[in-house]
Amino acid sequence: MVQGVVFPKKGSVDFDQNQQNLLHQFLCCAVIRKTLVCLETMSPTTTKKTPVAIFCRVSTINRQDNQRQITELEEYAKSQNYEVVEVVSESISGRANADDREGLHRILTLANEKKIKKVLVHEVSRIARRSSIVHKFVEDLHDAGVSLYWHSQRIETLMPSGKKNPAAAIMMALLSEIAANEVEVLRERILSGLAEARRKGIQLGRRKGTSIPPDKLLQKHSDIVRKLKEGHSIRNTASITRKGFGTVVRVRTVWIKNQHQMAEAA
Repeated sequence: MVQGVVFPKKGSVDFDQNQQNLLHQFLCCAVIRKTLVCLETMSPTTTKKTPVAIFCRVSTINRQDNQRQITELEEYAKSQNYEVVEVVSESISGRANADDREGLHRILTLANEKKIKKVLVHEVSRIARRSSIVHKFVEDLHDAGVSLYWHSQRIETLMPSGKKNPAAAIMMALLSEIAANEVEVLRERILSGLAEARRKGIQLGRRKGTSIPPDKLLQKHSDIVRKLKEGHSIRNTASITRKGFGTVVRVRTVWIKNQHQMAEAA
């Protein structure tokens, strides 16, 4: 007897020689097959982890908010046995143009190179606050066979079968519009507050006599001038140098005017 399989003794049943040989061959195959199954069961199973990328964005330089998103998404990835291939972080306004979104470009590169299967974000507004950018980004991910998961609603854009999740599509359309509307509401509140301040006679902007001369302005913000010379956009320059958008615009205006004056003098 071998693991519950009994070999009949030759001559114990009324089989001819050929039938007995066939029966023994069949039983031997059954034993080998059962042994292989046992070995597979005994051997440790190794499941391949799903490669994912984490994406986070903050409008201003705020390391705490940025780290909060990363920490929560890393904990979720660990609970799902995901392998975090790369963490992509941006410090840029959600209203920025698509061309200035280097973080989104990096995610799409990973997706097109088949290095990831999912992208984890904290919420839809972290992608962008312009619905057109959000929808285009998600469609590009789907074209590469990559699903988007956002943590606040715990939902994915692709189902396990690879088909689009209709519930996620409806929710994303709604949330992206809400994110865009939040910016418009904030803008209206700021303009209303400025108008009320002017009505009360409050002086807005820089105080008189505190303006920096053009040459000292360029010297003070030499890092901005250097990035502008390299061909970076205003938003990218503000993000890289960690300075305000208005400061970059002011420096760029003075720098361009200075370039024109130098060209005319030559």
